[in-house]
Amino acid sequence: MEIYFTDSFVLPLPEGHRFPMAKYARLRERVEAAPWRNGHRLSPPEAATDEQLGRAHRPDYLDRVRSGSLSPAEVRRIGFPWSPGLVERSRRSTGATIAAARGALADGIGINLAGGTHHAFADQGEGFCVFNDSVVAARTLQADGRIRRAIVIDCDVHQGNGTAALCSGDETIYTLSIHGARNFPYRKERSDLDVALDDGTGDATYLAALGQGLSRALPAARADLAFYLAGADPWEGDRWGRLMLTKAGLRERDRMVFEACRRAGLPVALTMAGGYAPGIDDIVDIHLATVGEAVAAS
Repeated sequence: MEIYFTDSFVLPLPEGHRFPMAKYARLRERVEAAPWRNGHRLSPPEAATDEQLGRAHRPDYLDRVRSGSLSPAEVRRIGFPWSPGLVERSRRSTGATIAAARGALADGIGINLAGGTHHAFADQGEGFCVFNDSVVAARTLQADGRIRRAIVIDCDVHQGNGTAALCSGDETIYTLSIHGARNFPYRKERSDLDVALDDGTGDATYLAALGQGLSRALPAARADLAFYLAGADPWEGDRWGRLMLTKAGLRERDRMVFEACRRAGLPVALTMAGGYAPGIDDIVDIHLATVGEAVAAS
């Protein structure tokens, strides 16, 4: 099984912008050292092409991203300053999800150690997301004739608003988002199934809600492939999460998703999504546990 990484495509970021990106190199190092890594190759992905990106994003937005002509407001909305490195890394991260999706069809599980950029809309980026990798990947595999239908299972603590908007009216991509009701984005879009949780929700309530959501979503989706956005940010120590899941609870969340997909006969393309704990090692611990559960499920 291939595990795709993008941390070698480094962004030249000012000091205040570096933290969200610092976890990726640390995660790859931990995966390389993990006892279960034997036989699983770590590879850099190909960059997503303009044709692939155009399956989710408007040509004028892609032109502004490529040329660096985004407005100051658009740059602020994304949260990173524009640079050629930002464009390249965003292409590679999306390419990694495409590759993970193809790998999932071959091996049952495919893994991108980045991705989950679910706040990107057709015509704008938002919340550290430039391109919507899950929608680009789903539509690329559809265009290639590899799948007909997909489901996005989004367990990042923030609603996948860009994904919901992009897939509104698209009956071939089912969107499930389980997230904090009062968290960013403050103006929610409508997913096929939204499971909105109160601040302070802990393991038991979360896992029960997730189980109910999966039991509704998987039969309704009738999918050939699942995209799982894991997210480390529902953790109780996350700065921006506002939920109270423990690391053990998050690991059980991962097991539940992989087991539900296994029972449904669904291959899974895994992406990491968000994580904003004060200590990078806590974020990496959670992501590493997710990757370990994915490998165990493969």
